[in-house]
Amino acid sequence: VLTFTSANATGEGDKSLVSDKEYTSFKIHLEWKVSSGSNSGFFWGVKEDMKYEFPYVTGPEIQILDPAVPDPPLTQAGALYGMVVPSKWVTKPAGEWNSYDITIDHNSNQGIVVHNGTKIVEFPLSGDEWDKMVEPTKFNNCDEKPWQNCDFGKFKTGKISIQDHPGVISFRNIKILEL
Repeated sequence: VLTFTSANATGEGDKSLVSDKEYTSFKIHLEWKVSSGSNSGFFWGVKEDMKYEFPYVTGPEIQILDPAVPDPPLTQAGALYGMVVPSKWVTKPAGEWNSYDITIDHNSNQGIVVHNGTKIVEFPLSGDEWDKMVEPTKFNNCDEKPWQNCDFGKFKTGKISIQDHPGVISFRNIKILEL
């Protein structure tokens, strides 16, 4: 079990974990458990560069969140953060293990999230439909912060990341299959 405890984090800057390897199309299985009020996320298509302060600047996120946190539907557990609401509510309470089976397949231009055995989110990875999903979000504000958000969701090949956020977040049984 890999556990992040924000209260024990030291040093400056973001503490998100980022893979050494880059991935394009893959399936990943991971199990996660959060403490009360905790928040995290799984990212793909992440590019590391000094001009990107956080993984979310380039990488889309599948939200990991205590279901008791009163977040809007676009940011609840299982959501493609800020863009696609889960079709069903299947998140177990804080302190219990949840699972994600996430498929990112650029060959078919499809992302899929299976949460605790139930398919809850499907989305395109690029093209006009993707652009329409990004347009109304905070990830489409190049005029306001051109150094930060102009590259969101642009990289088919990139690193994967688990987010540093407040609380105690545990992960286990992380398995990835390249497609």
